Amino acid sequence: MKFTEDHEWLRVEGDLIVVGITEHAAEQLGDVVFVELPELETQVARGDEVCVIESVKAASDILAPLEGEIVAVNDALSDNPSLVNEDPTGDAWFFKLKIDDMGALDEFMSEDEYKDFIS
Repeated sequence: MKFTEDHEWLRVEGDLIVVGITEHAAEQLGDVVFVELPELETQVARGDEVCVIESVKAASDILAPLEGEIVAVNDALSDNPSLVNEDPTGDAWFFKLKIDDMGALDEFMSEDEYKDFIS
C-alpha cells in the first residue's frame, strides 16, 4: 500500500488503484454517519473532490490521488457508513480508479514513511 499526505491509502489490484482513508484519518473524523460516493465512469483529475464523508465531528472530502476514471464504488458504505470506522483499510474502500501510469504511485509514501508523517 501507498499513502498520501491527505491520509488516503492506495492499493493496487491488477490495473486498478483502490482508494480509502487510513485508520488515523478515521479516528480523527470520529463516528462516520454519511458517505457520498462518486458516479461511475467519472473522469477525475488529481486533487478533484471525489467523495464526501460526514461524521459527528465534521465533513471531509476525499480527493483523487491521481488522474483517471472511477470504475467502481463501494456501495456498502452508503448503507453502512460506520464501516469506515470499523475497517478503514479493508472493507471500507471508497472507489477504484483506472489510471494510465502505474509508475505515478512511486511518489507516494510507504507505510513506514506514513507512520513517521503522522507521528
